[in-house]
Amino acid sequence: MSRIHEALKRAEQERAAALGGQPAESAPPAASPESAVDETLARIAVRVAPTESRHEGRAAVAEAAPPAPSFVNELNWDMVLSRCAQGRWNPDSKTMLFCNQEENGRGTEQFRTLRSRLYYMRERLPLKKILVTSALPKEGKSFVAANLAQVLARQHGRRVLLIDGDMRAPRLQAAFGTTSTPGLGDYLLGEGDELSIIQKGTMDGLFFIPCGRTVEHPAELIANGRLKVLLQRLEPLFDWIVLDSPPAIPVSDASQLAGFCDGVMLVVRSNATPYDSAQRARREFQGKTIVGVVLNGISKDGSYARYYYDVYERPPQSKA
Repeated sequence: MSRIHEALKRAEQERAAALGGQPAESAPPAASPESAVDETLARIAVRVAPTESRHEGRAAVAEAAPPAPSFVNELNWDMVLSRCAQGRWNPDSKTMLFCNQEENGRGTEQFRTLRSRLYYMRERLPLKKILVTSALPKEGKSFVAANLAQVLARQHGRRVLLIDGDMRAPRLQAAFGTTSTPGLGDYLLGEGDELSIIQKGTMDGLFFIPCGRTVEHPAELIANGRLKVLLQRLEPLFDWIVLDSPPAIPVSDASQLAGFCDGVMLVVRSNATPYDSAQRARREFQGKTIVGVVLNGISKDGSYARYYYDVYERPPQSKA
């Protein structure tokens, strides 16, 4: 062991002399074969050490340097206004409660109450991106999403983005009386950028991304990472983002979309949604923030304070 120690010491002195310009000590007298082997091994060990030290130095510099920003958002509001598609929507007056001149139409006050409750929750929770879904189809989720976006945009100076994330059975473009393309599907396929898919209609502060072109396997597209980037880039520009999604039970899209949002709003239909289906839909969002449950489709003599009206009129029952 003493021979190895001496060999290491001599090799270190030689390395220091080579790096610092200091003369090396005179070589020792010839050693035995065993000592030569030990010295050779020691020299190999010392030659490796400087390389490792240089790597360690780089690591220390990297740790000391400030971290690069995770994302740089280059979009601004002027770019949105100049590049989004601007047209005159032709909204369905029966379902789009705030796109006409009637300030106190049936159901409008209930959506104002919903808006107030969301602002109240926002004081305690980070809440900007809201997913609106239901347990089963035809329960009124698109109706609630569209009117929620409208009532949020009615406040002065607010900017609201409504996204039709139901690429399986989209309804919002028909409700607003506009085109469905370009839209979300085009963006997820890499065939459009963030600004080219946004529409600006006649209501101040309300912007809309339609479903876009028909796509196969929407769940795989949702998971490809582009939707997350889209929301990251657009979130700083809007006060609220409302995302309409497919129903939670038949397909997995809603639970995937919920991962990109701050809260989930569940719509159930009175006298239609089975209780176990509503419970199962709730379990689909385990770990997510449920901001509320909207009961849709109640009778007209129901309580104004608790529920929202269903504006879809049922056809009269034929008499036998």
